Amino acid sequence: MKVKNVGSNMTELQLGYNTFVLFSYETPVAACWEGVWFKTGQWYSKTTTKHVNKWLEGIKAQTKPQEFFNSLIGEGVRMAGSGSTN
Repeated sequence: MKVKNVGSNMTELQLGYNTFVLFSYETPVAACWEGVWFKTGQWYSKTTTKHVNKWLEGIKAQTKPQEFFNSLIGEGVRMAGSGSTN
């Protein structure tokens, strides 16, 4: 896993070769998983919406429930713990 600050209160977590998750503050709100882009359907704030839009840079992302992102993070932690780099 790699962590990268991509803006004020914006963090990108790389879970694998082609899987990235955007955090706004401490909440996962968007992801790119094997070339497919996703964003949360949960509304948090005007600032979080700006974070997501900035990160996506005009890319059309599929909307997913917040649970999708929470599960993606949980899977990434399990992968890191097992030593998998996929």
